[in-house]
Parts: sequence; structure tokens; C-alpha cells
Amino acid sequence: MNVMPRLRLALLLPALLFLASMMPALASVSVNLSVASGHPKTAVMVSGTGFAPNEAVDIYFDTTDTLLVFTDGSGAFAARKLTVPASALPGAHWISGIGRGNGDGNQAQFTVRTNWMEFGFSEVGKRYNPYENVIGAGNAQSLDLMWRTKFGGTTNSSPSVMNGVVYIGSNDGKLRAVSAVTGALKWTAQTGTFVYSVPAVSHGVVYAGSSDNKLYAFNAATGALKWTAMTGSFIISSPAVAAGVVYIGSNDGKLYAFNAATGALLWTAATGGSVFSSPTVAAGVVYVGSYDGKLYAFNAATGAVLWSAATGNSVYPSPAVANGTVFVGSFDGNLYAFDASTGATLWTKATGSYLNGSPAAANGTVYFASNDSNLYALNAATGATRWVTQVGYDLASSPAVANGVVYLGGGAGNKTFAFDAATGAVLWAAPASERVYASPAVADGVVYAASFDGNLYAYAIDGGSDAVYHRSAVPPSYASLHPDYGLKPQS
Repeated sequence: MNVMPRLRLALLLPALLFLASMMPALASVSVNLSVASGHPKTAVMVSGTGFAPNEAVDIYFDTTDTLLVFTDGSGAFAARKLTVPASALPGAHWISGIGRGNGDGNQAQFTVRTNWMEFGFSEVGKRYNPYENVIGAGNAQSLDLMWRTKFGGTTNSSPSVMNGVVYIGSNDGKLRAVSAVTGALKWTAQTGTFVYSVPAVSHGVVYAGSSDNKLYAFNAATGALKWTAMTGSFIISSPAVAAGVVYIGSNDGKLYAFNAATGALLWTAATGGSVFSSPTVAAGVVYVGSYDGKLYAFNAATGAVLWSAATGNSVYPSPAVANGTVFVGSFDGNLYAFDASTGATLWTKATGSYLNGSPAAANGTVYFASNDSNLYALNAATGATRWVTQVGYDLASSPAVANGVVYLGGGAGNKTFAFDAATGAVLWAAPASERVYASPAVADGVVYAASFDGNLYAYAIDGGSDAVYHRSAVPPSYASLHPDYGLKPQS
């Protein structure tokens, strides 16, 4: 019998036990986060227990020493605010707490997401993702196809993206959820007929209207039906979710407010025409356009009309709210800027044809497309023209803005385009014609665009092969974490 392995183990065991007794008791140390994921600039509350009493503890985001805190007599520190860096790329990051006294510590994972949650990005309808930090004007020309997923039918719906999943409706009456990374189907949910409505995702539920007159709520993870709610006619409008309420318009000329958890009807408000426009919500007010040519403002809690403002023709596009101004287009070929509180007209901008798509508002500029073949950028405060770029015919899409780039579908070749937000210069066009009538969404460094050919397209830098999409999820070693002795303790 070979006794050497047993002998070696017997000799090594005391040394291993001694070393183990000298190592930090990692299992007893805890670093806790108030949220496990969020966008860049998210305020995360970090707390900890199990450190040495009255010990200085460094809090790192990845390898950068960000906060210095002191524990109390029990070795714990109360929640302190850590702001996720604006430069933090999508994917896994680590928040570490390391004691300066004996090196005890632990780590918690934080996932960065730049979700595009509904048609207007958020309920205020700006169509602007302020957190995108992967694609910009300097590298948009390197966009290429990452994946393409075929549906069972054509689509007029636009994608929404939440926590690595893309949700989209289709003209075959289905709502689909696919992997944002691969395009692989996760689940399919059936409605009664066409889903023109753009899904809205909030608190683990995805909402979408259908042409069968119903608003649907599905479990975002599984596609299981949670509830349905009836309206008086078919739904083209896309839902907006705010403060536990889902708002959506219907062809019956009404705006509806439903309890987001149960589907219970809270109130309805009548307009003078069909409501194809998607509502936006800001500061306790819901704004929506109507085919009677007016923009309406309703109290978000009660549905009471606050004001209405007339345009020269039907208002099909959805409004965007920024800095106390509501921007909306009309079939009369004008973009209107109304005072969000009173409905007073601040300015108008005439184009050469009707406006079918909704505006986007970002950084003091409002962007919109007209069926006169042009994409416009105006000073949001005055309506003065910043630039106009000719794109081509059939501009039914609404622009999306992120990190200095404007994205738009349609135009010459029916492609998805990227423009420099500052100059209007074309930065990139999709490699193939897609008949894009829906509007793009930008999330986690990827551009998603649905096509009337029944495909959902995903574009990424170098087709997703760039290193920015393949970051390591392994936590940093303690040896790589160096204290910043210039930090002052956070009280």
C-alpha cells in the first residue's frame, strides 16, 4: 500500500489549519446592496456587517476606491450612498468592502443595464436614453448585424428592452420575448389579433394593447397571462406606466387608466376622436393626442381634463415632455410646442408634409421626422432650426436618441439609420433594406429595430464581437484593490 499521499496530508494538515486561522473570515463579512441592478448614475445604498469593531472600510466599485466608512462597535456600518459611475458599461460589476485593519472583506455583484422600457423610453416620452455609453458618434459607423430573429408575421410594433430581454408585438397577434444577446425566443403569448402597440415593461410585468380591444398584462419572465382589461374599441396606442397605473388610448376616443397590478379600471377620459397617440406622463399629468386635432392634458390621478390645445389636423403621434414643454406633431405638417402647465402655444415649426412619427427630446434639442423626407433638429426652447437632413421617403418611424446619436427607420432603402445628433451627418445605415416603419430602441450598447419583413434586427459594434460586449464577470482579486488614503470618511 502506498502510504506517501496519506503521510503528506498528515504533515500538511496542521500547516493548512494554521493558515486558515490567519486568513480573513470572509464568510462572516457581508456587503449588502439596496438594489442589485440599475443604470449608470444609480444611487446604491451599501451597508456591511462582520467587520472589526471601529474599523476603516474602503468601498470599491470594481477596482476604484470610492468611499471610506467606519464601522461601529459591532463591526457594522449603516447604509452609505455609492453612485454608479456614468462610464460603467453594461453587464456585471462588483462592489467590494475591505477593512483596512485586518483585510476582512466581501463583494456583491451589481449589474448595469440601460433599459429601454416602453415606446417613449420612459413614461415622459422623450425617446432619449441618457445612460447609453457604448455606441456614440465616434464608433456608430462600426455597427453591424449581431442577430436577426424571424417572426410568424409582419410587425408595426417597436421593441422594448428590459434586463436582457427584448419584448415586441406582431401582426400575428402575439407578443414575444427574446434574448437581447442572441435573439433566441424565450416565450410567446397570444392575444386576440394584431399587436401594433409597443410593450411597456415595469416591475416584472409586460403590458401591451391588442386590436381585440383589450389591454394585456403578462409575466415578463414567463409570458403567463396576469390579467386583461377591456376598452371600447381596438388599440393602436402604446401603454405608459407610472406610479402603479397603466395609461392607454383606444379607438373609442377615450384614454384609460388601469391599476397596473390588477387591471382594475381607475378612470376613463373622453377626447373628441380616436386615440392612436400613446400617452406620456409627467408631474402628475397625462398628455395624449386625438384624431380630433387636439392635444389633451388630464389629471393623472382622476382623469379630469386640465386643458386641450388645438392643432390644424389629427394628432396621431405621441407627445414628448421636457423642461415644462410638450412637443407633438400633427397631420397638418407642423411640430407644436405647448406649455405643459397651461397648453399655451410656445412655437410651431412647419414642414412640407404630415407628421406620423413622434418627436424625441434630448439636451435642449427636439428631433422629429416628416413625410417631406427630412429629419429635423430644432432648438427646443425657441423652435429655431439646428439642422435638417434629407433621409428619403416613407418616414413613419420615430427617432431614438442616445449618447449623441439619433436613430431612425425608413427613408431611402427603408433602412435603420444613425445620425450625428449635433450635425445631422449620416454616421451609419443598416446593410440591408428592412422596410422599417417601427421605431428603434437603444439599450445596453445595442440598436434594436423591427421590420415589416417580419424580422427583429439587433445591431452592435462590430456585430457584437467588440471587447466591450465580452467583459469578465469575475470579481476583482483583493490584491488588485488599493486603498485611496486621500479619501475622507463618509458620515
